[in-house]
Amino acid sequence: MKEWFGSAAICINENKEVLMVKGSNSESWAIPSGGIEQGETPEECCIREVKEETGYDIVIEDSLFIKETEIKGYKVKTYYFKVKKTGESAGINDPDNIIVDAGWKSLRDIQNIQHAYLEDLEILEKFLK
Repeated sequence: MKEWFGSAAICINENKEVLMVKGSNSESWAIPSGGIEQGETPEECCIREVKEETGYDIVIEDSLFIKETEIKGYKVKTYYFKVKKTGESAGINDPDNIIVDAGWKSLRDIQNIQHAYLEDLEILEKFLK
């Protein structure tokens, strides 16, 4: 079975809001994430993906857990990190052109939006409570 490795970032701001992104052709939101490129560590991937998808520079505060699942015949392993933004967003600069919006979501927001990965909701709620 083919394998796919990725990283995902949980970024909470001073207002207890989580940074989320929305892809094109979708009403679903997700935390910034993406595939690890050749020669990249999960941490480097996390920093790059957040920058591309949201425009924010971040620092990694904590390695949280690894989510393992199967999607469309791929064995998927995603490294989750707690991160902190530094400075303001330089704007979305996604080379894959799949991210159309990025925004900060409160606990109430995340309980009312569509999620691309519903299993993440419980995790996010813990961080926002």
